[in-house]
Amino acid sequence: MTIKHHFSAALLFCFLLSFAQEKAIDTVYIFDNQLKNSKKLHKIETLNQEDLLKNTTNLSEVLRFQSPVYIKENGRGMVSSPSFRGTTAQQTAFVWNGININSIFLGQGDVNNLNLLTYDQLEVKSGGGSVIYGSGAIGGTIHLNNELSFNKGFNSTLFLEGGSYNTFNSFLKTSYSDDKLSIKVSGNFVKSDNDYEVPEKKYINLNGEYDNRTFNLGAAYKINAQNRLSWQTQFYDGEQHYPTSEFGTKTKYLSNTFRSLLAWDFNSTKINNSFKVAYLQDDFQYFDNIDQPKSSGGSGESFLAKNDFNYFFNNQLAFNLITEYHFDKGKGYQSGITDVTRNAGSVAGLIRWNPNQQFNFEAGVKKDFVEEIVTPILYSFSGKMSVNNWYSFGLNVSKNFRYPSFNDLYWQPGGNLDLKPEISHQAELGNNFKYRDFKLNLTPYYIKIKNMIRWLPTSNGYWSPVNTNNVESYGLESQLDFEKKFGNNRTKLSLGYVFTHSKNADTDQFLMYVPQHKIFGNATYQYRFAEIFIQGMYNGLTYTTSDETLRDAIKPYFVMNAGLNLTFFKNYQIGVKVNNIFDEIYETTTYFPLPKRNYSANLLINF
Repeated sequence: MTIKHHFSAALLFCFLLSFAQEKAIDTVYIFDNQLKNSKKLHKIETLNQEDLLKNTTNLSEVLRFQSPVYIKENGRGMVSSPSFRGTTAQQTAFVWNGININSIFLGQGDVNNLNLLTYDQLEVKSGGGSVIYGSGAIGGTIHLNNELSFNKGFNSTLFLEGGSYNTFNSFLKTSYSDDKLSIKVSGNFVKSDNDYEVPEKKYINLNGEYDNRTFNLGAAYKINAQNRLSWQTQFYDGEQHYPTSEFGTKTKYLSNTFRSLLAWDFNSTKINNSFKVAYLQDDFQYFDNIDQPKSSGGSGESFLAKNDFNYFFNNQLAFNLITEYHFDKGKGYQSGITDVTRNAGSVAGLIRWNPNQQFNFEAGVKKDFVEEIVTPILYSFSGKMSVNNWYSFGLNVSKNFRYPSFNDLYWQPGGNLDLKPEISHQAELGNNFKYRDFKLNLTPYYIKIKNMIRWLPTSNGYWSPVNTNNVESYGLESQLDFEKKFGNNRTKLSLGYVFTHSKNADTDQFLMYVPQHKIFGNATYQYRFAEIFIQGMYNGLTYTTSDETLRDAIKPYFVMNAGLNLTFFKNYQIGVKVNNIFDEIYETTTYFPLPKRNYSANLLINF
């Protein structure tokens, strides 16, 4: 049975479960316990369903307008990659319910092949996290979380949206839970002709259509007061047609992903233990002519076992031991990669000390064991102190790494078996201010990366990866938040500014696709049943070549969106949205402009 057939059957199952009554929420089960601990020490941007629904086009739009991350997108809905704090996409870890899901071939994730509405929560954490989340967690981590509630009865959500360029987006989620059992099923379907035009650039997004389907199934069962079993499974099936010129050859890319995670949690007064096993499968095919057989592709599998053991000496002091093993297997097509495998494991130990409500401390050390790769000993140190009721500060220092991907090692011609892991040292000082309903965070940071892996041309006429660059990056992340309710009114404001100075330390040149300045803001005002929101995002000058050539750089731009939502009978919401209100001409990747002004309308039903 194909993923499309699985998806159709799942949608039918969703509808059959969707009629019943509500109960009060009892508890919520979150698969990523480590992220919950991190919130005591780090600033983490949390985006819930109401935030995600403001940018339903794709995950790229969410991150672009609601986070400090820079998104490089090859046209709307196409290949998209993130950049934290002047690092690259390979130095960003995507974490699904506590598990690193970066591609074993590319060593990164494609933002637009992660369908945002199938997650209950999106969380963005800047800064290193390799002690917890492993290879690639250098610049930051993007967390895709699913939750399961207990004692809530039946609940369902239906979302339908239509927009410009014949875009259609649908999402259905239904759940049932009592005091012992929790089940949640969801499905998402997205399609678009994506044939927008930018006349000023003489650009038409020909052959830019895309469609994808996602199905999630989650379940949890409380065996007794101390033991709980939980399961999370996801299917994804997507097709992207890559834009081309009027006389160019049409191409396309197919991707199929399957993820399944089983967890057993034991909780007592002194001991908390979470044991997880997971299976991840990723298949992709590229067609350099959509009317011909595939020209390249690959299939990857990962088997993972992870144990997270916590021992509480008392209410203030705890010890955390994390052990992990995973086996990766990959096979390429027309890439020179035959059947390749890799065994990897790690042991990490952390001490957490919270002597009072004003002070939190965590120190960790980790050793990875990767087949035929020499890995460094990693460490992390985090401390946070509340000085008074309006100011607190936190210091975070860490050593992080990324080991070579399968493409880096085995691609033929060009793969390099002598590559060393990338290693980074970094520090940040978070300053948090609070005055009445205002919150301000100012976080200066410093990152130094050595042995960066880059693909460079060789004298033999092909490209090969080498450890070449040392990168130095420093800057400031800042964000001002305001939220207030008064009578029937509710207002919420978030304004962020990011300064990034990221250079190749050997050439003293700025890195490509790393803007020095980014500003993003979101404002919402709600009165009774009506809500209006606006979003704005400014991006400064962005170099697209390694020699800082101004004529090839992306010029600064400012883009604004706005929307209106009307709620009727408590559970029905109708919304309209205008994207790129001022008809700005802009691009995040050179030669691939993004759409000018466009529109969408949606219906949201909770029942």
